[in-house]
Amino acid sequence: MHSKGKIEKLKLESLNRKSIEVYKESKKIPVLVLLDQVRSMHNVGSVFRTSDAFSIDKVYLCGITPCPPHREIQKTALGATESVEWEHQGNIEELIIRLKEQGYIIIGVEQVKGSIMLQDYSIDMKQKYALILGNEVEGISEQILNLIDVFVEIPQSGTKHSLNVSVCAGIVLWEWYRALVTY
Repeated sequence: MHSKGKIEKLKLESLNRKSIEVYKESKKIPVLVLLDQVRSMHNVGSVFRTSDAFSIDKVYLCGITPCPPHREIQKTALGATESVEWEHQGNIEELIIRLKEQGYIIIGVEQVKGSIMLQDYSIDMKQKYALILGNEVEGISEQILNLIDVFVEIPQSGTKHSLNVSVCAGIVLWEWYRALVTY
């Protein structure tokens, strides 16, 4: 709790933000984000912005997920499409198989039988992860469910039992960032 004097917000120049060039060269956490059939450009932009904040290695835009450059993505990305490495991948199944061959653990963020509550999943600092976030209505595509190694879900106690995909990304990516980054 702040008890003395006037509270002042930090100015942008005092936050010591990295330039895009420095950011691109900086160390990233070994986490990939795979957006599976996400429709909303605002959600895509938000995931880019969150991925920038938490130094995510790369974002894959799969299937019908819209790609930059687009004004609607930029509204929420605020330039993060320039700092975060990304790639469009039409076939997410092929991508998952390739990532498994490269040693990634494939994590589906989805409510399924046997899923692990996010706070109960033990993140291993020696592993590489690919986190899959699905479509706003349908979730992760049925045809790839059997390719996923582990499912995590965010505990909820409200009436909706779902979160916006960009909010979900923020919560899950924070957990990985918190577990993998030493301050």
